[in-house]
Amino acid sequence: MARDAKVVAEKVLALLGGESNIDQLNHCATRLRVVVKDDSKVDADALGETEGVHGYFLKNGQHQVILGTGFVGKVFAVLKGENIETTSETSNKNKENVSTFQSVTRTFSDIFVAIIPALVATGLLMGLRGLIVNGFGVELSPQLTTLSQVLTDTAFIFIPVLVTWSAMRVFGGNPVLGIVLGLMLVAPQLANKWDVAFGNAEAMMIPFMGFEIMVTGLQSSILPAVFMGWFAAMVERTSRKYVPEVLDLILTPFITLLVSLIAGLVFVGPMLLGIEKLITDVVVYFLQIPYGIGGLIYGGAIQFMAVTGMHHTIVPITIAMVTETGFDYINPLGTAAIAGQFGAAMAVMMMQTSKVKKSGMFGAALPALFGITEPAMFAITLPRVKPFLYGCVGGAVGGCIGAIAGIGSAGTGATMLPGILLYLGGGLGMYLVVMVVAALVAFLLTKLFYKEPK
Repeated sequence: MARDAKVVAEKVLALLGGESNIDQLNHCATRLRVVVKDDSKVDADALGETEGVHGYFLKNGQHQVILGTGFVGKVFAVLKGENIETTSETSNKNKENVSTFQSVTRTFSDIFVAIIPALVATGLLMGLRGLIVNGFGVELSPQLTTLSQVLTDTAFIFIPVLVTWSAMRVFGGNPVLGIVLGLMLVAPQLANKWDVAFGNAEAMMIPFMGFEIMVTGLQSSILPAVFMGWFAAMVERTSRKYVPEVLDLILTPFITLLVSLIAGLVFVGPMLLGIEKLITDVVVYFLQIPYGIGGLIYGGAIQFMAVTGMHHTIVPITIAMVTETGFDYINPLGTAAIAGQFGAAMAVMMMQTSKVKKSGMFGAALPALFGITEPAMFAITLPRVKPFLYGCVGGAVGGCIGAIAGIGSAGTGATMLPGILLYLGGGLGMYLVVMVVAALVAFLLTKLFYKEPK
């Protein structure tokens, strides 16, 4: 007879002294591991005799309830408030109160909240290196260069690992499987996405129904990692419904990794490359529109691409532009977009009455001054939606000014404050105007039209 996870969970919780008595709750392959506040409230005899429970014992201060492979995960999910039926009802109620766009942005925010500290630290280090190398022109020794690359590039190159881990956590899957999937996206056996884009390597070609699918690593990609986290969590939950509990520990991870990897690398990856090519063509087209319209569109829209990580597709364009003309005309437009998010984030920060919240928000907004916008965007503006949009408006205004002025940086790779040194040969005054106007417009719009919920 099949055991009911909800019924067993309710009985176990009651015999452990109730929800108020639970201090820590975890599980292994077969056992529920619980640390309680008051051991005297635990009914040890009844736990061992409860229907659906295979046994009970106390070890190292942990109350361990034996439930069996597979079933322990279902009971744990119920105890943690992740019951499928309950979650669905709650989600439907929440969806009635928020728009689809708000729901999507909140999901992205939930995914990135956990990895923001890593992005903040790495962003500051990256901005500092850009200032030293690209700004002041300091040539680092090979040893220092390698160490700086380890410090600054690791988190952003391997960001799919962080994202799939967090996405699996948010969507109710096994976060460890998310880490493995993220590592598979950037596996060294696959050609690096950037090497393929610059013609330094060839992608692996897989024949499929008369076509050849191009497969590469997905370094620095966010959108496919989010998809992988969501898809893998769905595959894992579906597998647990049909896989016998005795085989759950072996078959469910195997099915989850196999199906998700094929979907991510063979289908989503090639689709992503096609979208990146389309975005490249669209950006080049917009840059050719006169009267600053192209700069207005780019400055306002680039942060929507940054949400998904697609803004990295602009890198080959900027490098080719500097190689051919000596200037990067996209740089001031991207700077305007970052300044807009910084202005909106600072406005939200000033609305806070708690010193702790102000301090945390300032720490997230600060990397934007060095050209790293993700912490400010994912921690402050995007979850609140309106400040994010006002930041985009500020970026659009600044981008329009930059495009009309026709300024460009004498090099690439540095924006915001480090980028100032790329304009010392000309255009510095207008570059500062672009930054200040974009930040000021976003700041004022946020202060005037956004109210922080109580």
